[in-house]
Amino acid sequence: MRQGGDTAAMHAALALARRGLGNVWPNPAVGCVIARDGRVVGRGWTQPGGRPHAEAEALARAGAAAQGATAYVTLEPCSHWGRTPPCADALIAAGVRRVAAAALDPNPVAGGGLARLREAGVAVELGLGMEEAAEINAGFFTRLRLGRPLVTLKLATSLDGRIATASGESRWITGAASRERGHLLRATHDAILVGSGTVIADDPQLTCRLPGLAARSPVRIVLDSQLRIPLTARLVAEARQVPTWVVTLDAADHARRQALRDAGVEIIAAEPDDAGRVDVAAALGLLGERGLTRLLVEGGGQLAASLLRGGLVDRLAWFHAPLLLGDDGVPAVAALGLDALAGAPGFERLSSEAVGDDVLSTFRLRN
Repeated sequence: MRQGGDTAAMHAALALARRGLGNVWPNPAVGCVIARDGRVVGRGWTQPGGRPHAEAEALARAGAAAQGATAYVTLEPCSHWGRTPPCADALIAAGVRRVAAAALDPNPVAGGGLARLREAGVAVELGLGMEEAAEINAGFFTRLRLGRPLVTLKLATSLDGRIATASGESRWITGAASRERGHLLRATHDAILVGSGTVIADDPQLTCRLPGLAARSPVRIVLDSQLRIPLTARLVAEARQVPTWVVTLDAADHARRQALRDAGVEIIAAEPDDAGRVDVAAALGLLGERGLTRLLVEGGGQLAASLLRGGLVDRLAWFHAPLLLGDDGVPAVAALGLDALAGAPGFERLSSEAVGDDVLSTFRLRN
């Protein structure tokens, strides 16, 4: 299988990799297709929790047909022992004659997979589908490089960037199709982050409520410097069903901290910033230490501004509804304190699509 066949096989492997998004942290989401004589004989993707790996799944399905086949894998096969044997060794033992890898694994612990394959006489090619593979695992790469998860800020606004009317009415600015797409975004992220003000004002569930995807609900995280969220909030009441973490200051009330723990909430203590609130950069580092790779931020304007001021937003997912709310509406992003355009956070568009009557635009932080 060469040229067009290679491209099709890697495209299929990349599609398989996306199945793991939000479900495999702290591991990368990887896909693998094994083909022989122009026919797919095995396929696999990283399983929930990060094990088994994609290659192991594909080899198990291929069986003896893997002998002399080509393996298309979206990330360099690992070469170290963890909870499972090295995937590079498994491919060699199966008799695979050629491996096409989309991207190198930046994890130094896992490095050397392609070298091990070459030493065993397996033909190795690198780079097919590299850009898409890097985008799929941008969260994994960000955690290794910066020690924090990839941050996607999700906004649902009017055309003029407002999330509510002057009176506070916000349901619903965007349509049903956009809300469903928002739930799908939740399913493809490890965790979802909001500020305590959003919990107090809206009492959200922050779960994925698409049919069949309830189990893909992300970890719910609240930044709450003073532990203001009520014990009756749904996030607290349902903490034993869907994991809920609260990031607060070490000096926050200990009795209230224990009450939240008793309800099943995990408390994470973070350092304060100059204003005496949770330092968001430090908080993201703590989330990275816990293995999170992809973080979706849903509210509110103060939290969005804090992340943007710190250069901590890597992606934007912006739903625009076809209506205008005017200058007295509530802005999606609070004041950034900019004196010059040169200091404004800059993004490049990745995609734009109609979602019902709304438009979803996705952006990547401009380097």
